[in-house]
Amino acid sequence: MISGSEVAFFSISESEIDELDKEGSSVTSTIVKLKAKPRKLLATILIVNNFINIAIVIISDYILRLIVPESIMIGWAEKVHSFLPFMSIGGMSRTISVLVTIVLVSFLLVLFGEVAPKIYANINNLQFARSMAIPLKRLNWLFTPISNILVNWSNKMEKRLGNVNNATSKEELDKAIELTVSQEFESEEEVDILRGILKFGNVTTRQIMKNRVDVVGLDIETDYKEVLGIIKEHGYSRIPVYVEDFDNIAGVLYVKDLLGHTSETKDFRWQVHIRTDILYVPETKKIDDLLKEFQQKRMHIAIVVDEFGGSAGIVTLEDIMEEVIGDIKDEFDEEEEVDYVKINDNNFIFEGKSLLNDVARIIGEDTEIFEEVKGNADSLAGLVLEIVGQIPKKDKEFFFKHFRFRVVQVSKKRIEKIHITISEKA
Repeated sequence: MISGSEVAFFSISESEIDELDKEGSSVTSTIVKLKAKPRKLLATILIVNNFINIAIVIISDYILRLIVPESIMIGWAEKVHSFLPFMSIGGMSRTISVLVTIVLVSFLLVLFGEVAPKIYANINNLQFARSMAIPLKRLNWLFTPISNILVNWSNKMEKRLGNVNNATSKEELDKAIELTVSQEFESEEEVDILRGILKFGNVTTRQIMKNRVDVVGLDIETDYKEVLGIIKEHGYSRIPVYVEDFDNIAGVLYVKDLLGHTSETKDFRWQVHIRTDILYVPETKKIDDLLKEFQQKRMHIAIVVDEFGGSAGIVTLEDIMEEVIGDIKDEFDEEEEVDYVKINDNNFIFEGKSLLNDVARIIGEDTEIFEEVKGNADSLAGLVLEIVGQIPKKDKEFFFKHFRFRVVQVSKKRIEKIHITISEKA
């Protein structure tokens, strides 16, 4: 019954749990509560199972000695003694008794204690779980001290080994992608897409957002003619609207809402078309969770807020999709999204505000190449500040791995341009 409980409880699906929860009986409530802590339940089942197996072996050995006279065991031992003269007859007799017990009990345990009950429990999992719910509840309480020790120990082991296992599997999948996808024409795009999917769940909103200094926004007091000019110049379909500064967002203007008002005068009250249902997301939010939120709320743009509640920038559905399939170009996009100059295959000049993910992609490196030194930085200028510790002077050079960074242009407040030279890897 204990062995079958393991299969019965852990084969119950989430939909079945919901149905059991709706029943509201004491038995079904017990099943739901036990399933709510699966690790503790499994620990209890394994502990009880082992105690029962040990008890069966001890009892079987005792019964065997009662059924089979000691004279028979000694007779078998005398026959074997001629082949193994280094053991005493008494020791040989005891060894034969233990071996017979192990072979017999192992056969019975495997057949009637493991295989048969698990097959039955798999077919009739709900019925089996109902019959064992109350006994397991009591056993769960009884063995709480031991099961808690096992659960805590397994959690610590998982934390220690988790990062290593994740890193290993990630590397293996990365290599598998290279081996699986053929090296034919345009296969590099397929590799980039597959790698993007692999890393999708680890990317934060901060890594893909557009910083507030680069966001095109509208002051709520701007006259209508100027608004139309900004729309025509930049070509965005959704534009954030703020009051006084970007930290105070009033809403988002959907350009399509103005299609019937293109001939209005500058005094036209375009503000009535501002949509105030704003989605705010933290910088640390994973983009897979953000994508689900976009889908659920049917929105395409969100305001990214920092730890102090200020507006750090914006993120769009297009930004998320570009992490997987690469840059999405439309008629309003510049030919090259990232502002940089390629001198040759080993020399590039980037704007300081260029995102590290974009820099890594352009120079042909893994997007995690700067992970150990970037700290909280997401831009190339931020990386330089993390490494140097201050705003460096012009022509300042420093090295990291097989890269040489040289500050090409710098102002009092920011690093504007950086020259990257890539040497051969050691």
